Amino acid sequence: MFLSVSHLSIRYPGADHLAVDGVSFGLAAGEIGVLIGPSGCGKTTLLRAVAGLERATSGKIALQGETVSGDSTHVPPEQRRIGMVFQDYALFPHLNVERNVAFGIKHLDAKARLARVREVLALVGLDGMQGRYPHELSGGQQQRVALARALAPNPRLMLLDEPFSNLDVDLRERLAHEIRAILKAAGATALFVTHDQLEAFAIGDVIGVMHQATCTSGTAPTRSTTGLPRASWRNSLGTACLPRRRLHTMVTRWWYRRRWAPCKTWRSARCPAPTRRACATYCCAPTTSSTTTTPQ
Repeated sequence: MFLSVSHLSIRYPGADHLAVDGVSFGLAAGEIGVLIGPSGCGKTTLLRAVAGLERATSGKIALQGETVSGDSTHVPPEQRRIGMVFQDYALFPHLNVERNVAFGIKHLDAKARLARVREVLALVGLDGMQGRYPHELSGGQQQRVALARALAPNPRLMLLDEPFSNLDVDLRERLAHEIRAILKAAGATALFVTHDQLEAFAIGDVIGVMHQATCTSGTAPTRSTTGLPRASWRNSLGTACLPRRRLHTMVTRWWYRRRWAPCKTWRSARCPAPTRRACATYCCAPTTSSTTTTPQ
């Protein structure tokens, strides 16, 4: 496994209970993993432990076979080559887009640094906005700048801590698909934290459900495992848990989106197909319906 977390437990000083209790999961190279759960379940603490911002009480975290956190081992965050996108983006307001993105690659010479900034800005769709400041950008654009800054140093792992929480609902789902495409184009392995099911299914290859400091699942959300969430899933997700019919539709769309080429019109009103598979040509071409002849 590219990222391996084994029996990880974390307890904050003076706390009576563990913030993370015996969590184990793994991510292969190029996969996007999602941790979903309600506030206070330990998912952000787990993310911070992978980044090196929290020490492990017990258990082990390994990156590419190298132990970075353990009982007697703790590699500093700056030596782990991990990029992180924070919940509030953490952009420097006094620096323009170019200088924000270049902040982590100051070791490169000026020419190479400028080339890398242009490369990652083109990747996230912000080419030509190098001179703008954060207050001149929309929320979605600020989120992409934060992602570009995290990608600039070529990290071996990307961590995203609820990056869409400050955006409206309609923008969240669209950006989730865009961020997934950006991460896949960059060939990045990523761990994503959210409490929103729609975001989890839109961006994740592997989904783990966090509940009361433990991880109750860590597999791809096929229809057999998530057609109807178990009682523990419903309790952990609370009011965010979707009804059976809506969840089944969402999982079906996730399933087909992973196996067929993107269809630009399938989810719009112009496409009558119930699933991507039914949209045979991926362009909503009219289909001829067969007629049944009644015997005389």
